[in-house]
Amino acid sequence: MPKALVVYATITGNNEDVADIITESFEDQGVEVDETEITMADVEDFKDVDICVVCPYTYDEGALPDEGLDFYDDLQEADLSGKVYGVAGSGDTYYADDYCKAVDLFGDAFEKAHATKGADNVHINLSPDEDDIKTLDEFVAKLIKKAAK
Repeated sequence: MPKALVVYATITGNNEDVADIITESFEDQGVEVDETEITMADVEDFKDVDICVVCPYTYDEGALPDEGLDFYDDLQEADLSGKVYGVAGSGDTYYADDYCKAVDLFGDAFEKAHATKGADNVHINLSPDEDDIKTLDEFVAKLIKKAAK
């Protein structure tokens, strides 16, 4: 079974909830998983796992989380060839074009790090609801399937 690491950034707790749902889904499917807050994580930690997940929030008008800027920069410089990644996070549709922009920016950073996309980015409006939980369970299943190839 693959190993996974879920890294999250949160202000309101919504993205910690997203990370918790993802972590629980991995556990339910028998995957060894660790979860950590972004200031406690190092991009190098992704080299010890098969599946890399980031759950960022989008701040204000499309900004990355302040506490995740160094992590984001390091991610773009890393070589995560052979690793499967996924990005899921919450935002607020109030911000229209900037809705969940950090999710997509972290996805781009994983691409620069030569990681393999395991599932489409997941955008969640505010806090995750029942439909979002199903979407996140499907997200995790796709990541596991991709890592098994």
